[in-house]
Parts: sequence; C-alpha cells; structure tokens
Amino acid sequence: MADKPRVLFVGGPTENAADLPAGAESLFDVVKVQNPIRALAKLTHEDFDALFVSKEHFQEALRVGRLLENNRVLEAMPDAVAVVDAGSTILWNNDRLRCWANKGNIVGESFFAALGGPAIVGGDTSPFQSALKNSQTAVSLLRTKEGKHYQLHAVPMPDKDGAPHLVVTVRDVSVETEQQQKLAAIQAAGRELAGLRPEDVYYMTVAERKELLKKNILQYTQDLLKFDVVEIRLLDPKTGELHPLLEHGMDPAAASRVLYAKRDDNGVTGFVAYSGVSYLCDDTTTDPIYLEGVKGAKSSLTVPLKFEHQTIGTFNVESPIPHGFTEGDQLFVETFCRGVAAALNTLDLLSAQRANAAQESIELIHKAVALPIDEILSDACALAERFLSAEPEVAARLRRIVWDARNIKGVIQNVGRNMAPIDGVPVDSVSCKRPKLRGRRVLVVDPQDDVRTSAHSLLEPYGCVVDTAQKGSEAELLYQLSMQNEKYDVVVTGVDLPDMTGADLLIRLKAMVDPVPIILTQEFGHDPGHTLVRARRNGLNERAWIIKPFRAPQLLDTVEHILDWSKKDQTQA
Repeated sequence: MADKPRVLFVGGPTENAADLPAGAESLFDVVKVQNPIRALAKLTHEDFDALFVSKEHFQEALRVGRLLENNRVLEAMPDAVAVVDAGSTILWNNDRLRCWANKGNIVGESFFAALGGPAIVGGDTSPFQSALKNSQTAVSLLRTKEGKHYQLHAVPMPDKDGAPHLVVTVRDVSVETEQQQKLAAIQAAGRELAGLRPEDVYYMTVAERKELLKKNILQYTQDLLKFDVVEIRLLDPKTGELHPLLEHGMDPAAASRVLYAKRDDNGVTGFVAYSGVSYLCDDTTTDPIYLEGVKGAKSSLTVPLKFEHQTIGTFNVESPIPHGFTEGDQLFVETFCRGVAAALNTLDLLSAQRANAAQESIELIHKAVALPIDEILSDACALAERFLSAEPEVAARLRRIVWDARNIKGVIQNVGRNMAPIDGVPVDSVSCKRPKLRGRRVLVVDPQDDVRTSAHSLLEPYGCVVDTAQKGSEAELLYQLSMQNEKYDVVVTGVDLPDMTGADLLIRLKAMVDPVPIILTQEFGHDPGHTLVRARRNGLNERAWIIKPFRAPQLLDTVEHILDWSKKDQTQA
C-alpha cells in the first residue's frame, strides 16, 4: 500500500482531532505543531503534501505564509539566521548557519553546540537569557575554536500563545576583529615605546638608548606589522636633512643616500617629510617620485613621524609585490608612527634631562668652589708680587702656581662638559643666546665678595671663563701672565680698589695692550676722585661703565659691546 500523504497541522496547545475533517487521520499522515515557527522549521527541512490551519487560526496561517515567503530572502543573506526557543534549541535556521556549523540538519540542536561551543569573549555573557528577561536586543562576540569571530544579535519575538522565541542573527566579523586587535596591539606597542622609564634608561648613554629604541621599533614592525623592509629617518629642523636612524633590509646605497625634506628630487621620503602627508606608492615602476630603496621593490608606504603636529621624521616600508599595501596598512602604520614619534621625543627629553642634570650639578660645584679658588689665586698673586725679584727659578715656579690656580676652574668646566652628554642631545642652553660670550675670558676686580659672586653667576652660564681679583696689583699680575697665553678679553673693575683706582689700573694695563678692554663699575653716584673722567681721558670707551650691583642685561650688553669695540680697534690698527 502506498504511503499516506503527509499533512502539517498548525494549532495551539488545546487543539484536538475534531478540528480536522472527519477521517483525516486515517487517510493522511498528520503531523501536529503548536505554532508557525515550528511549522516553518518542518516545512524547511521536511516534505509535506498539504498544510492545514483551523479557521480559528487564520492569522496564524498568514504568518506562516509570510515566513515561507521570507525564507527565500533569509537563505540568500550573508549572515546566519536562526529562530531558537527559550532553551536555545534551534527551531529554524538558514543555510548560512548550517554551513558555518559544518553539519546537515541542525534543527533541534542547541545553538551553541551546533557552532562547536564557541567562547563568548565580548558583550553580553548570556545573550539569550538577557534578551528574554529584558525584552530587548542582546549582543555578544563569539570566538570559535578555529579562531573565527562572530557577532551575535538575539532579538526576543513575542508569540500569540506566549511561547518565548528568539530571532538570532550571526555575522562573521573575523576580519574586523583581527584588525581591531592588531590596531590595539599596535597602539599598545606605541605606548610601550613611548613609555621609556627614566629609571630604566637614565644610566644608559645616548647611543645605548637609541639602540634600545631601534631594537624595539624593529621588533614591533616585524611582529605586528609583518614588514621586513623598514627605514626611519629623522629630520634636522635647521638644515632640512633627513638623517638615517634605523634601516633593515634596505640596499646600502639607498640607506646612505642623502635626502632632504623637499617636494622634488628627494624621493617619496623627501616629499612626505616636506608635505607631512602619507604616501602610498602602488607601483614603483610608474611612480614619478619613487627612488629605489631595495632592489625588486614594487610598492612602498611612507608615513610622516609627527609629534604635536610637527614632522620630525619619516617611516618607510617596501614590498616586493605591486599594490602590496592597503589603506588598512596605512592606518596601522600611522597609528604605530604616533608611538614612534612619542618615543623619540621621550628619548630626547630623557637625554636632555640627563644633560641638564649633569650640567646643573657642575654649575653647583663650580659656584661652590669659585670664590675659594679666587682666594687661592689671590694668595698666589700676593706671593708672586713679594718674590718676583727672587731667583729666576723661584719666580717661574710662583708664576706657574698662579697659572695653575687660574686654570682650576677651567679644568672643572671641562670635566663637566665630559659628564653631560651635550653632544648626544642638543640642549637649548642660555649660552646659545649670546654666542659672542662663549669661551671669552673675563677678569673681574672688586674687593666685595657679593660683586665677584654675582659676576660668576651672570657671566659663566653664557660660556665665559671668569677669574676674579680683589686688588689692582693682583689684576695687573694676572693680566701680565695672561699675555703669554689666553689673554683676558675683558676686564671689569670697580672704580675704588684697596690699592688704586680703576683709572690707575687702566693706565697700568695700557702699557701691555691698547686699547684696554676695560669696564668700570661704580655704585650709583659714587666716583671718588673723578675716576671716570680720568679713565676716559686715557682711552676708556664711552659705554664702558655700569652701575653696581650688576643687572644682567646691562652687564652682558656692555661686555659684548667692549668685545666688538676692542676687536674692531685692533683690526684697524
């Protein structure tokens, strides 16, 4: 006997056989379901000869019809779709979900079991329960054992008979998630680069710090960005030259190529440094500004290194295939380069901090020993004055003692320069602001300690070498000795000295040098014996006098003026 025709009967939980035509169950193979959702699941995966809905469930029939019609659309969607009950059992699903589950019919299986038990790694940790409880959409991020990432949306769907159901959509977000994770890793790497701790690198030399930074940059470039050919250049803001900092995989000739931040004739790197805009070269064979960085390169990506909107260098990577870099790669590299630029700035700050700290220490030492050394110099001069007429050997030794005492401060300054890594990181010190004073030797003559201390404090930060004396006779001897080597460039003397006036000292020095680069200092309104007038009669420059106590601008300006005046006069002579 032939099989009976199959009929799907849709009815509620109170339905009974009386709703069917008399004798239907003896003539047909009747399959009963309680609601349209279960009917759709049956119709999707099983064959039926007829669908029967009682007249009391006309609206139910319309819903089943709409679902059947929409089923064709759902099957064509790129996202997976399923209908599940409160216990997460699949009541219906489209082919996409079945494909991802890599199974045949999965209706009746647990949703998560069908997908191989993925882990919930983000969003709602219990999406189905949350959606039903709160009557709103719940969102979760799933990760499968194979490393796929799916974004799940669970939407509660009310039903006439009160049975809770959920419409679940699943989207493959593996690519987006991987990019986000890669971007997060790159951002973390950038923070790690810029997070150089002073206690970790303070005792490193500048060269050691650079090597550490270069090693970390290269490691992140290879591990995260997957680039094997990389070049970083730093921009010299004064000359515009792009100095190589790091290169890996570049041809030696390209790595040593001299490049400037210019629009033309300096390759992509020069253009990017000039414009401050990233440049994606898809085909090196047709690009008009590309200069070969590595033999066989077919594409390149160059990004400016920027810190606080200022371009400080360039970051360049190359690929052996055309169109080897995407816009996503550009985003990753630009993100990474922000960390690189911040790291380079941090490195400069730490190096400058070390240089400044060392310089400050040397200045403190120098200030502490300046006056005691001046006292030694004064005592040495007094001995020399007393015994200069003694035997030649004794006189020579006394002169050498005076000379050695004079040079003690110079030795301390030289030690300080060696301790502070000035050559490693240019420090914008005050000495750069008045280059005329750098290396000039100044003799300050005054009996008052505070005046001599002030001279040290005001002149030495600008690179002057300052010696002091308390009497005119000491100054005369020191100047005489300086004529043999490293002559004083300027003498600053009070008008009233213990053993003579400032004018008397000028006249004595004039026997050694003419014009005399001397500056007279006096307290306001105090000029016994009209010293200033006498001095001017003997060649004192008209601007070569200042008021005590010293004011920095006046002292510095006057010293610079006398330096220019004496140099000009000697040239004309």
